[in-house]
Amino acid sequence: MGPTRPLDDQHRWDIARRLLHDDTIKAEDRLAGLLVLLYAQTLAAISRMTIVDLETSNGAVRLHLGSSPINLPHPVDELARTVAEKRKGHATIGALTPSLWLFPGGQPGRPISTGQLVERLNKLGIRPGADRSTALFQLATEIPAAILARTLGIHTDVAVAWQRLSAGDWTNYAAEISRRSPRA
Repeated sequence: MGPTRPLDDQHRWDIARRLLHDDTIKAEDRLAGLLVLLYAQTLAAISRMTIVDLETSNGAVRLHLGSSPINLPHPVDELARTVAEKRKGHATIGALTPSLWLFPGGQPGRPISTGQLVERLNKLGIRPGADRSTALFQLATEIPAAILARTLGIHTDVAVAWQRLSAGDWTNYAAEISRRSPRA
């Protein structure tokens, strides 16, 4: 568990800025990408999001990723509203009610597949696994593990492990180095 390749925080922020401001990119792709880049969400979790996970009241937009909703900042809030209002899958001809999925798929009543999300995000320069790791690493440096777990919907043990990695748990590092066999 943990990063498997060098973390590229600059790449992550460059793409996030583009997604925040480039309205030539589809709103649903922008939002899905930002959920990976800023909120360390897996594509499986993103594809399963429903309209119920998005709360709008008194001008605020909150998203339920875990047990505690997060307030989406501007312009992410507007983007989420747009996606919620205009969501439709490819198989909506003749549908009487809009899809409950925030990211509807090509089959009626089904969410977008993770494979389709990977393809769409890759076209935008997003590497979902690596970029999610970078985001999670950064968030773990800033947020206590219990809050990180509750907010992002990850297991507490996972949040603690990421926090140790991001804080540089030198005790574990030293122990691992001492167990390595000496080089010739």
